[in-house]
Amino acid sequence: MAASKVDPIIAEYGKPNKKVYRTILRAIERYDKIAIFRHIKPDFDAMGTQMGLYYWLKGNYPNKEIHFLGDNHVSFTPRLFPETENLPESWFKENKFLAIIVDVGDEERIADPRWKKAAYKVKIDHHPCKKEIAKKATLCDLSMAAAAELCVDFLLNCKGKVMPPIAAENFYIGLVGDSGRFLYSSTSPHSFAVASALIATGIDISSIYKKMYEKDIDSLKSLAYVLANFKVSPHGVAYYLLPKEAQEELHITPELGKEHVNTFSNVRGINAWCSITEDPNPKDYCWRISIRSKEKDISGIANKWEGGGHAQASGAKIKDLTKLDEFIADLDALFA
Repeated sequence: MAASKVDPIIAEYGKPNKKVYRTILRAIERYDKIAIFRHIKPDFDAMGTQMGLYYWLKGNYPNKEIHFLGDNHVSFTPRLFPETENLPESWFKENKFLAIIVDVGDEERIADPRWKKAAYKVKIDHHPCKKEIAKKATLCDLSMAAAAELCVDFLLNCKGKVMPPIAAENFYIGLVGDSGRFLYSSTSPHSFAVASALIATGIDISSIYKKMYEKDIDSLKSLAYVLANFKVSPHGVAYYLLPKEAQEELHITPELGKEHVNTFSNVRGINAWCSITEDPNPKDYCWRISIRSKEKDISGIANKWEGGGHAQASGAKIKDLTKLDEFIADLDALFA
């Protein structure tokens, strides 16, 4: 499996990042033990980037010990991704290891706190953050459609290395997932150049899409519930609520509450759309909100409501439904 020629768009983008690319690559080559971390409640990009990097490292450094950590996903594992490893505490105490943290802005969002025990830390991400996790080796670009896109750019600029097809498949899932199948405004010529490089490894994108978006009967029933219960604000904000009782009736978990949020993406007169799902976890009881938008930047609204994210895809939360009208009014005002 020979290293392929780098696309001119990818090569050009990588020029300003050469210093941090060298820093990260040196760290990878310096440590024999590497653990890859990502954010809690993972999505396609978090798990795709994590597993893509895992397989890339295994393919290019077969003698290194590589691990991936974090919570499993209620639907993606083991259907799309292998179940997360459960490393004993002794591994972190006895081993001088490198932590690579992907698709995470701030440290409170990292799924496993043991990243703090690493001898050296690297971060690859596309989110704004309050405080850097890895000051010496941070690769962050808010313009990237996905963390997978940025990570692949770095890897393709590593001379003499190869992109194993299994790594490419996982990275492609991450890129497709966070770009909304290349529909969000964050999609750029660079996004397509990265996609092209991944496809060139021989991956079957038809099979990938089938695995990513395959549904079951319970999913159809939850979609029927959404369509029967959604509301639309005066200026085109569509939203639906999934209280605990509805989740139990539909046999879904809070993590699947946002599964149908993009049902409203191509409806004339709807400018933004949200899923609002009750999370009855006693440690952090709240209603979790996934927000999407056609054109306007909704990240400011998300930040106001204890969340954050990207211009057209963000998350937020409210403590209880007494705040729902105020939240919807804030979002509705963007389109007044």
